[in-house]
Amino acid sequence: MVEQPPLAGLQVLEFAGLAPGPFAGLLLADAGANVLRIDRHIPNARTQPTSDVLTRHKSSIAIDLKSIDGSDLIKRLAKQADIIIDPFRPGVLEKLGLGPKILCATNPRLIYARMTGFRRDGKYSAMAGHDINYLAVSGSLSLLGRSGAKPHSPYNILADFAGGGAMLFQGILLALVAREKTGRGQVVEANMVDGASYLATFPRMLLKTPLGNRPRGENLLDGGCPYYDTYETKDGRYMAVGALEPQFYAVLVKGLGLGDQDWETRREDREIWPEMRRKFEAAFKSKTRAEWEQIFDGTDACCTPVLEYSELETDAARDGDQRPAVTLRRTPCLAISEKGADPNIHGQGPGVAGGGYTGRVLYPGQGGEEALKKWYGWTKGKDFSIENGGFVLKSKPKL
Repeated sequence: MVEQPPLAGLQVLEFAGLAPGPFAGLLLADAGANVLRIDRHIPNARTQPTSDVLTRHKSSIAIDLKSIDGSDLIKRLAKQADIIIDPFRPGVLEKLGLGPKILCATNPRLIYARMTGFRRDGKYSAMAGHDINYLAVSGSLSLLGRSGAKPHSPYNILADFAGGGAMLFQGILLALVAREKTGRGQVVEANMVDGASYLATFPRMLLKTPLGNRPRGENLLDGGCPYYDTYETKDGRYMAVGALEPQFYAVLVKGLGLGDQDWETRREDREIWPEMRRKFEAAFKSKTRAEWEQIFDGTDACCTPVLEYSELETDAARDGDQRPAVTLRRTPCLAISEKGADPNIHGQGPGVAGGGYTGRVLYPGQGGEEALKKWYGWTKGKDFSIENGGFVLKSKPKL
């Protein structure tokens, strides 16, 4: 029997911020938590959506954080919240009287989750930065790129999302487990430098072994090896090769029509890698990607097409329906795509429009009235009012 999502019933206040904070909130929302985004109060803002596209399953409330009324409202909301997400640079919420010392004192069960780019106690703590900067000082960026070329940042996936939002989500889950044992919440801190560095644990350790002690782009797993790389096809598309094991390599070279090169027993000999790469390149360019797919699909050659999201979105045969990162059979997370919401098949709950390819626009204040009614039983006019787009307490409503 399928039950509610794993985090159903948890109440989360997410201060609006850039992508890493909203991503942590998105992970919580997809797992069933009630996430209320706190947007900055801007006159007439309710007619203008924010740039945040990570708003699935969320509601919004607009508050003037610099006003006494706004600060009081946050404090009242925090008394019953389970989790707060603070995405700001160190000290921002503390200056507004909304830091963990104050909010956790009034709600001992509160999990105050905050995230920064640089370490809070490091030399860069007072500096601004972005994904590429956090990767740079973590050491991770030095590993990424081709031989003889400059380090290359892979979009903003590794620091902002994997090392930032996802790590903060993990910390929140750990704090929830600890709260079950102690009955008390705590401050959870994540930063993208440590997060990215932690994700690079394996390649960092390989730097001291023969598998990874060569310069960037010249090792087994970073583009130096011809049978672990990507190759252009006749139609300008690409195939990805990862035939590391001997049995997989044998299937690969046979499919490429290169089984007569006597490479199988010498595939680890770096002296023949330049020739091997040249012949791989020529072979792949002799056929289209679709033709190579016909040859390698269903085999153990570890050779697959490099698919683009435009294909995944439009071609049902490409398995492009977006799903939660993990499947929970008894308490499934909410579906990302409305097409995959059968929990008996995909381990997903109800879906949403957009299929994971189009972000849902959320206006400041959208869904906020309903959230306050659901969370606290508050009603507009009696317990709060909306003045020039901002939510303001009318009295001291009971929680």
